[in-house]
Amino acid sequence: MKLLHSHTLLTAWRICLLYIVLMLCRVVFYLYNSALIGPLPEAEWWNLVCGAMKFDTVSILYANALFILLALIPLHLREKRWWQNILYWYYVVVNGIVVAINMADAIYFRYTQKRFSADEIFFAENDNSLQLVLKFATENWHIVLAGVVLIALLAVGYRRRARIENIFAGVWYYIFSTLMLVVAVGLSIGGVRGGFTKMTRPITLSNATLYTPDNARATMILSNPFAILRTISSSGKLHYEKYFDDQTLASIYSPEHSPSEQTSATELTGRNVVLFIMESFSAEHSALLRPDLYENKEQKGYTPFLDSLMRQSYTFYNMYANGKRSIQALPAVWSSIPSFKSPFVLMPQAMAETRSLPAILKDKGYETMFFCGSDHGSMGFGAYARQTGIENLYSRQEYEKEHGTGDFDGYWGIWDEKFLNYMGEVLSRQQQPFFSTMFTLTSHHPFVIPEEYEGKYPEGETPNHKCVGYVDDAFRKFFAAHENEEWFRNSIFIFVADHVSSEKMTEVFRRSPGDYHIFGFMYAPDSALVGEHREVVSQIDIMPTLLGLMGNTEPYFAFGRDIFGEHRDEPFAINYDNNAFQAITREDLIRFDEKQVTGVYEIGDVMHERDLRATRDTEAIEREIKALIQSYYSRIEQKNYIVNDSIPANTNQ
Repeated sequence: MKLLHSHTLLTAWRICLLYIVLMLCRVVFYLYNSALIGPLPEAEWWNLVCGAMKFDTVSILYANALFILLALIPLHLREKRWWQNILYWYYVVVNGIVVAINMADAIYFRYTQKRFSADEIFFAENDNSLQLVLKFATENWHIVLAGVVLIALLAVGYRRRARIENIFAGVWYYIFSTLMLVVAVGLSIGGVRGGFTKMTRPITLSNATLYTPDNARATMILSNPFAILRTISSSGKLHYEKYFDDQTLASIYSPEHSPSEQTSATELTGRNVVLFIMESFSAEHSALLRPDLYENKEQKGYTPFLDSLMRQSYTFYNMYANGKRSIQALPAVWSSIPSFKSPFVLMPQAMAETRSLPAILKDKGYETMFFCGSDHGSMGFGAYARQTGIENLYSRQEYEKEHGTGDFDGYWGIWDEKFLNYMGEVLSRQQQPFFSTMFTLTSHHPFVIPEEYEGKYPEGETPNHKCVGYVDDAFRKFFAAHENEEWFRNSIFIFVADHVSSEKMTEVFRRSPGDYHIFGFMYAPDSALVGEHREVVSQIDIMPTLLGLMGNTEPYFAFGRDIFGEHRDEPFAINYDNNAFQAITREDLIRFDEKQVTGVYEIGDVMHERDLRATRDTEAIEREIKALIQSYYSRIEQKNYIVNDSIPANTNQ
């Protein structure tokens, strides 16, 4: 007796054939571009295959969702000859186009070092598009021939004349067929998302870097139509205002920095860097940062340890996030690249070359590490970490290999206290110098803490307060465990939140700019880095400031500024909120709709009741906002995030 319905068996074979053909496409891609991609390390072969299979799965499902539905629909109609002809021609034509696009990718990559994506759909706007296509086809006839052979393989391998036999009759035919369709739909959903866990989100282009640290090899394992459909929402040319000509723009603002040689000798040169990105740590949680919120309250803040540590640190009392999502914090902190209308990491232009903080330090001999207690690849963090130059990723899987599976919080990952201990263990055996980042998880919805700590921390006024207290105490224990170790004394610690908490205690933090006001400070044991910084700073200022403190003299790309080495008459933080840009200064919140300033409000005017445009001179800061926005989008459009020697860098922002 047959184990599978023949419709199911044939459909499964035809899908398997697509995997084979797409893998052969990738072989052609590599052979044609091997000089650019370089040799494939044997240690990465398995990872590369796994990554390729994941992206091929999405491509196959995008292109063949309708085919799978029509092939498995629980009706006798599908046994008709005309129905089978429709399936055959759908399969060959649609997947033939997929093969053709992947062959075109092999040629395209040689010129751009990127996959064909939705951006290139607009290539058809050129009047000479057809001529260019014919020219490329003629010059690369062997690639065209390979594509024809692979399409022929699909047509022949389809087994069009296969005899269909049903093993069930009557009502059982419909029951079994429906069951097979439901299973196929479930597998397809998981395949498109890249997994079945609750933490999985649809994979993006940057996820390729989870399987290899090399951008060229990461690009190789991508496939189409994945790359096109995952970028379609942001396809085409960017539309933005061009307020200034290039020369005027460079004179007002430039993301290219040329540090002075005079700043090269500092006491922090060569120190390890330990960066903590803290989930949902609003300034509102701290009685030190916002004492005004606790004047008449019995509870004096929810971060007693961090408050005490900030008194021994260089503390930013007016640190603002550049976005409201965790995925926006990573490029802001590591690369000094903000996110405005779309998260930078999710834009197709983000795959271009960068020289982020981890890469700069790696080239100076630093080991680079990223710790996050969620699943490997979760939330896109690890993918972007690899893109910035971080070599070693430590996730839930690595933790559980050493400490078992009992410390999973049931939702996001390993409890923060446990994962901080684990990071301490790794750093204690790590060769110096090193750059390490940890992204905490516990202070996030659904706001739970380990059972053994229930009742230990103040419940507070929001569901997150007890979680904040738990994380604060976890940091206390981490410092107590390692503060006497040599690596600890030779480190600089940076604390910054990813964004404010979703749970707000006061009205101040429910409105801008309060809903961007976060923790931020630097602690360097046995150093003079102690003080209070009352001017406005933001996440994008961390990378340039840290490089300045560590004596970096290499030109670098950053939208932020070195707060010690670069002067600005009116420091401001910028973000995009409710369809408008806003600049936050020490005194005012300035809203800008890309055409003009639409509102100016004092920081203390929580409800934005008094528009001060008539009494504030905003001409100078409006000019800077325009220059920053134009510079940002022109760089995004050009996919240019490195220092260009031909363009003079701005050394006095």
